[in-house]
This record gives sequence, C-alpha cells and structure tokens, in this order.
Amino acid sequence: MTLPNWDAWQFLLGEWAGEGGGAPGQGGGSMTFHFDLQGQVLIRENQTDFIATPERPAFSHNDLTVIYPEPGRAMRAIYFDNEGHIIPYSVTSNDDAIILVSDPAPSSPRFRTTYLRGKNGTVITRFEIAPPGDPDAFAVYVEGRAKRK
Repeated sequence: MTLPNWDAWQFLLGEWAGEGGGAPGQGGGSMTFHFDLQGQVLIRENQTDFIATPERPAFSHNDLTVIYPEPGRAMRAIYFDNEGHIIPYSVTSNDDAIILVSDPAPSSPRFRTTYLRGKNGTVITRFEIAPPGDPDAFAVYVEGRAKRK
C-alpha cells in the first residue's frame, strides 16, 4: 500500500484552539487534523461557537472535511456541516498555504477555504465565497486564527 504524500499538510496536524469572525459574527472553538484509514485520508473536524448578537441568538457550527488523493488528479476534499452543506473541493498547496476551491457552477456560489501558515505556530483559516456568475470574485465570509493546543 502506497501512502499519499502529506508533506504539505504537516503544519496542520494536531489540535488547535482559535477565534475569529465575519458575516456570522464573532466566535471561538477548536479544530483537529488527523489521519485515518491507515494514512489514506486526512480528517479535519471543527467546532465553532458564535456569540449572540442583537440580530440572532448564539449558535454552534460543526463541520467535517475529508481530504483524499484521487487517482489521476491531485488531492480532493469533501466538506460536510451541521447546516446541511456539502462542498466538494480541488486542493492545491504551496510552502505556506493549503487551498481548497470548489468547482465553478453557473448558477451556484463558489467556495474557497485557505489554511495559511501563520507566525509563532499559528494557522489562519479563511473561508471565502464568490457569487453565482462571477466564480473568481471571492470575498471573505469568515476568518480566524488558531494556536496549537
């Protein structure tokens, strides 16, 4: 059995505590990155608790992402959350970032999630949305910073 090349992901492995904000409001929580299926997939689990605002009550957001190699392609990922979203992604990386981008579709928004290697052992997570019909016009929806636990 040949294991996928996970070198670019090493800086994300482990448990993280963070906080951030954006369109849904301010929040804090935790995320983990760990291998499963004997190193064939990488799992990201996330829990974010958003504080109440005058417009809405406090709420929790949970999501799960499975990152995997797809034969004949680079890495792929699929995202699920407790709000019913399912987002398939193509994955690219460089020395300082992992970038997940959904495929463009004419009548749907497009999504991009970026994990940036920060200073002093931090990770910056950015989730962006591009509107239908303009698949490269990404705008930040939520951004957070995490430190290793």
